[in-house]
Amino acid sequence: MSVHDHHSAYDRPAPGLMPGRRVSPTWRWFAEGIWWVEHAFGRARAHARPEEDARVRIFLILGVFALVFAGLAVGATHAALMSPRGGGGYATNPNALVRGDLVDRNGTLLATNIVHYAFYIDPAEVWDREAAAVQIKRALPAVSSARLRRVLNGDRRLIVMPGLTPADRRRLHALALGGLSFEPEDRRVYPLGTSATHVIGDADTGGRGISGAELAFNDEIREAGARGVPFALSIDLRVQGVLENELAAAAESNGAKGAVGIITDVQTGEVLGLASWPTSDRLDRVTSAHYEMGSVFKTFTVAAGLDTGQADINTRFDASEAFMVGNRKITDFHAQNRVMTLEEVYLHSSNIGTSRLAIEMGGSVMRDYFTRFGLMDAAPIELKESARPRRPRRWDDSTLASLSFGYGIMITPAQMAAAMGALTNGGRFIPLTLRKGDGTPVRGRQVVSPETSRTLLDLLRLNVVRGSGGFAEAPGLRVGGKTGSANKLVGGHYDPTHAVGTFAAVFPADGPVDARRYSILILMDEPSAWPRTGGYVAAPAVGRIADRIAPFLGVQRRADAWRTALGERVAVPAATDGVVR
Repeated sequence: MSVHDHHSAYDRPAPGLMPGRRVSPTWRWFAEGIWWVEHAFGRARAHARPEEDARVRIFLILGVFALVFAGLAVGATHAALMSPRGGGGYATNPNALVRGDLVDRNGTLLATNIVHYAFYIDPAEVWDREAAAVQIKRALPAVSSARLRRVLNGDRRLIVMPGLTPADRRRLHALALGGLSFEPEDRRVYPLGTSATHVIGDADTGGRGISGAELAFNDEIREAGARGVPFALSIDLRVQGVLENELAAAAESNGAKGAVGIITDVQTGEVLGLASWPTSDRLDRVTSAHYEMGSVFKTFTVAAGLDTGQADINTRFDASEAFMVGNRKITDFHAQNRVMTLEEVYLHSSNIGTSRLAIEMGGSVMRDYFTRFGLMDAAPIELKESARPRRPRRWDDSTLASLSFGYGIMITPAQMAAAMGALTNGGRFIPLTLRKGDGTPVRGRQVVSPETSRTLLDLLRLNVVRGSGGFAEAPGLRVGGKTGSANKLVGGHYDPTHAVGTFAAVFPADGPVDARRYSILILMDEPSAWPRTGGYVAAPAVGRIADRIAPFLGVQRRADAWRTALGERVAVPAATDGVVR
């Protein structure tokens, strides 16, 4: 074959490019490229020029590598610029929590995720195990020496320590030791330490909530994390801080075994602060601990009497002597030994007066109203820890007398907060919530009339001005509230050395029933200070809390019929003798 014939053979059109055949531009480019390469090799052989053949092969290899690296670069750029926020880390890390940040109602951070690292060692790759142990311990003092040596002396790759911070990882990596490796762990962290710990709760390493809001809103927090947005709780961290500070101070000054505080918006049910002391105790006393709370229950008894029409504020009750119910004698802590109006019964916290009223109303009425106030069921709040009350089995006259002043039923502080909210917001029972709302009042379930609610607000305010709640006064904030004191049942008997002191408050107590107002409940569990009554151990903390949180809540100081804006008396009727504080 002639040289011309060789050229003719290699100058033929590439396969797939024959005249009359329609092909895509991509295929045409690829086919022509292959044909060019084949043509170059053939021509080099035909002319017996091996150096040209080598150059073509080198050029081909360079071209292939260029295409591969160009593809990798394009892929990396796309992943960096186009992947969803956080998506890459979660996709490659099987331990990612994928939980949204928790924030308070003002956006302050309560919980977030930070990448930590699990530290592994493969002993087969460690040259000098003794030297490695010394260097690792020096760089990471928190590591268990026993665990470290056990892994180093083993025969396979094992985890040495989980939860290393990025700084820990950098120090170990700088040792340049063989066999050390790290796997990312997306861990939940709580930057506030123990603050709001019972509200926030905790999440496990698998990304599931196990307590508090982390458990209650688990699915929604994970959804927020997937969207890259935070999940807002109802609490106000400023209010929470004041509550925790004052609760701890009161508990320590009164030598209490434990203490509880909860602050709510009575028109929306939103919990603005929730604290259980001591914070080191994992028990959330607000939702899980049961107490007989004493005379704060007189508020519910009086409310039932007013709402049914069984009594009005001027109805008189004989408290001139002990009240006998069967073989049981009911007395007053500070007896007035006289006939009293219902208002006086409430202000003097008369057990005799409220017992008479409860028995007159009867078991069916009392049970109905206790049910309305949420005292017969677990507190309506998202927290899974919310416990059911310990309810009476019988509703005879003796039980009714006990219930009227807070014995014979054990409830949680969360139940008390919800019930007091219903009596001070116009008569609507509104479930408590840790979910941030939009500020719109919640309709709720009407449990007493607005008129009954208005009367109760006036009585609560009078009880601070003239009754047992005087130490809860905060200048210009029109605080109202009721004291409660109860002895605990120990060894089958009520022991006065094991007591509970409570104060349930609302402020401001004046204005329309649908006005914005806030509830504060403080409970001291087994205070050692004397007297152990709620007026002494709990009421002062309420006053200090109201005074400090009012600016955060926008409550303006002003005068009412009883006090000036500075807290000075204004034309207050003379207080009667024997008022219990």
